[in-house]
Amino acid sequence: MTDPAASKPETGGFKEGLEDIVATNSSICLVDGLKGRLLYRGYDIVELAEKSEFSEVAFLLWHGRLPSKAEYEQFRAGFRNSIELPDETVEILRMFPKAATPMEVLRTAVSSLGHWDPDSGNTAFDASLRKAIRLTTRIGAIVTAHEHIRQGRDPIPPKAGENVAFNFLYALDVSLILHADHELNASTFAARVTAATLSDMYSSVTSGIGTLKGPLHGGANEQVMRVLKEIGDPSRAEAYVRDALSRKVKLPGFGHRVYRTEDPRATVLRRWSEKLGKHVGDTKWYEISREVERVVRQNTKVYPNVDFYSASTYHVMGIPTELFTPLFAVSRIVGWTAHVLEQWGHNRLIRPRANYTGAVDLAYTSIDQRG
Repeated sequence: MTDPAASKPETGGFKEGLEDIVATNSSICLVDGLKGRLLYRGYDIVELAEKSEFSEVAFLLWHGRLPSKAEYEQFRAGFRNSIELPDETVEILRMFPKAATPMEVLRTAVSSLGHWDPDSGNTAFDASLRKAIRLTTRIGAIVTAHEHIRQGRDPIPPKAGENVAFNFLYALDVSLILHADHELNASTFAARVTAATLSDMYSSVTSGIGTLKGPLHGGANEQVMRVLKEIGDPSRAEAYVRDALSRKVKLPGFGHRVYRTEDPRATVLRRWSEKLGKHVGDTKWYEISREVERVVRQNTKVYPNVDFYSASTYHVMGIPTELFTPLFAVSRIVGWTAHVLEQWGHNRLIRPRANYTGAVDLAYTSIDQRG
């Protein structure tokens, strides 16, 4: 019998879920889990959220630097000229069954966009960048168009001359910035794996969307809102949380694989949750969130993550809960495409090894001899 170790890869640093395993070099995003910092191309996310706008952050992630004024004006013009959906895509949106979820629709509709992209077969950097712009401008239009269709209304054409955030419910540019990228999260890694095979941009992004759909990734903020609605009132939050903790039920919106302190995106969104709540005269959801956070922090070492306060922020804007994850995709499209472009810049097929734990060298017996 042969030595099993002889046919197995070296597994020195193996961890389930590839936790803390370095898979590539990247200059796009730094997640500093110990200090609770998030940097895009070296710029702190908190400062970008305060001073920049989503389209400028897109330029930064794609080009590796902030644009000059002239460059930015030209860049924004490209955004404005790419936002209208192909008629064929709108017709596809009308064909989905009513039971289809927004994320399922988004996954299929984005995949279909490649059929009508004039740069579809062009893999040059400039062409790929044009596809990234079209994807970024059109993904929000897909979400809003389908929402109108499933509510029995005709889609509203995008407003000419306005930016992505304006055309997606006319607000929350800050939220789009905060969600634009987060290093090798599950959906970004899926997009890079697809891109590494030299598949096309649309296939890579579709991989990212399919991964984001999962409740352990992009779907977490939807779960947070369902918990907040179940609690219903700030006075009920403490009992609810203590009961959940006693039963060892994981509360959505808390904890992170990388951060060992507060997620800096949660810090920004906490302020927006309060600000928007006061603006619309409905602070209940912010107050419930604060009570939940207080009790969790008193009884655990776990901090809120970006999903926790994005839930109450989106809710007071009037965004339906089932659109929370598609809104995540409207932002993360910039990060996915930036990583695809970077992957192609120094491509090598991503092919990790598995730590084999099964049997070896079993002798085959005929079916007649098996018990």
